[in-house]
Amino acid sequence: MPAGSFTMGDSSGDRNPGDGEIPLHRVTLDAFEIDATTVTNDDFAVFADDTGYRTEAETFGFSAVFHLAVTASRSDVMGPAAGAPWWFGVRGADWRHPGGANSSIDDLGDHPVVHVSWNDAMAYCEWAGRRLPTEAEWEYAARGSLEAAKYPWGDEEVDAGGVWRANIWQGEFPRTNTLDDGYLTTAPVRAFSPNGYGLFQSVGNVWEWCSDWFDPRFYAVSPERNPRGPGRGGARVLRGGSYLCHISYCNRYRNSARSQNTADSSMGNAGFRTVAS
Repeated sequence: MPAGSFTMGDSSGDRNPGDGEIPLHRVTLDAFEIDATTVTNDDFAVFADDTGYRTEAETFGFSAVFHLAVTASRSDVMGPAAGAPWWFGVRGADWRHPGGANSSIDDLGDHPVVHVSWNDAMAYCEWAGRRLPTEAEWEYAARGSLEAAKYPWGDEEVDAGGVWRANIWQGEFPRTNTLDDGYLTTAPVRAFSPNGYGLFQSVGNVWEWCSDWFDPRFYAVSPERNPRGPGRGGARVLRGGSYLCHISYCNRYRNSARSQNTADSSMGNAGFRTVAS
């Protein structure tokens, strides 16, 4: 990514209350190098095989799986999550078994690794000699040089003209996915066209961990040059939305959209990409 400045935050009016996508503010960044894609299952397997690393989902013995993606015996399903009944805690679900114990990644080597926590992503980065992007770096790269655009490709909706530009939900969430884009869960990391900077699927597919602590009030006090986020917090930033996003439910598949989760949380729709240290 070339050094430059951009206006960070929601300029389209589609922000979610409480996510802290405003105020709009100018940010200037030094040049940096970022992965063209999210880290894949094949990438993560090299790390895990080389180090013997066990993810937090493997250590805890369970992770969160979308209800239509569960591939496990009934005894492994722990029940729906409070407030989000489409998520089930599933024993045996982890990055090698994304739907549960009866699933595998045998044919998913070029799909994004999922069921990795922020802590897991940091462990991978330490091994690779890289780091997670800051939230500002992530948004700058995702925009692909299109100032104030809603999406990495511009302002057209994801399916405008019958051409799919990202992997999100189609149909009636959370019961019926019509699979118009071809995918119920993750898609290969290069399944859709890249943005102007060459990044693939910065929106849709999987949420991406960033290095920052989350604070919905931070934009009001953010420094202009190379912001690193708040000094502390209770959750880490996630960016980009996922295959479960839809404008009727979760319109967070936008350049400026933000989410959060605790650093030890893992789920079937979150991964990460890295930046050169």
